[in-house]
Amino acid sequence: MPLRSSLAAVLVAVIWGINFVVIDLGLDGMPPTLFVALRFVAVLVPAIFLVPRPVARARDVVLIGCFMSLGQFSLLYTAIALGMPAGIASLVLQAQVALTVVFAALALRERPTRAQLVGVLIGASGLLIVGLGRGAATPAVGFLVTLLAATSWAIGNVIARRAGATAGAGPLSGLSMTVWSALVVPLPLLGLSLVLDGPGVVWASLTHLTTAQLLSTAYTAWLASLVGYGIWNTLLARHPASSVVPFTMLVPPVGMLAAWLIEDETPAPLEVVGGVVLLLGVAVTTGVLHRRSFSRAA
Repeated sequence: MPLRSSLAAVLVAVIWGINFVVIDLGLDGMPPTLFVALRFVAVLVPAIFLVPRPVARARDVVLIGCFMSLGQFSLLYTAIALGMPAGIASLVLQAQVALTVVFAALALRERPTRAQLVGVLIGASGLLIVGLGRGAATPAVGFLVTLLAATSWAIGNVIARRAGATAGAGPLSGLSMTVWSALVVPLPLLGLSLVLDGPGVVWASLTHLTTAQLLSTAYTAWLASLVGYGIWNTLLARHPASSVVPFTMLVPPVGMLAAWLIEDETPAPLEVVGGVVLLLGVAVTTGVLHRRSFSRAA
C-alpha cells in the first residue's frame, strides 16, 4: 500500500489499541452492559440519519449486530469489569482471527490452507500459554469471558462474509454495517442491566455520569467505532484485504503499551511469551510471513 494508506492503517490500530484502556477507565462505577448500551446510542445518533443502509438482508444486519456488537462488546466490557487487564484483553481478543478461520470452514465450507491451519495451531498454543501463565492480576473468569467475546466477533465475521456473498456486495464490515447493526444493541442491554443491576442502579448511573464516562463513551463511539471503521472501510475498498487486515496485529502491542503507561499494568512473563506466540499465529494465518518471504525472494 502507499505510505499514506499505511499510516492511516497504523492510526486505526493505535485508536483501537488505546480503546481498551479507555473502556477500563470509563467502567469505574458503571455497570458494563449499561455502558455498552450508552456507547451504541452514541454510535447511532446522529449517524443513523446520515449513513445509508448496508446492501444486505435485514436478518443478516440483525445477526451481525448481535454477534459483532452486542455479543462481542457486552462480553468484553463484562470481562474488563471482572478484572481482566485492558492490555491482556486487547491481546486475547485477537483469537478472533484463528476462530474465524475455523468457523468459516465449518459454516461456509471454506477450506483453510495449510498455512492457515498451522497459524490456528500456533495461535491456540499462544492462548494456552497466556491462560496457563496468567499472573494474579488476570482472573480466570475474565480470561474466559474475553475469549467468548473473541468467539462472538469471529461468528460475526463469518455471518458478514456470508451476507456479503449473498448480497454480491463484498465484505460488509464497513461504516454502514457498523451503524445500522448497532440498532440491536441499546434496548436489549438496557433491559439486561435493569434485570441484573436494578432500576435504582441504572437510574443513578445515568443521572450521575462522570467526566471519565462521558469521554470514554465519546472515544469508543466516535473514534473507535465511527472514525476507526470509516477509515478501515475506505482502506478495504481501495486495497486488497490481505494488505490491510494484518495491521490489526498492531492493536495488542499498542493496547499493552497504553495499559502500561496509563494504568501501570505489567503482564506476567508467560503472558508476554504467549502473546508473542499468539501474534505469530495471527501472522501465519493472515499470510504476512508468506508475503514477506515471497517479496524478498522476488
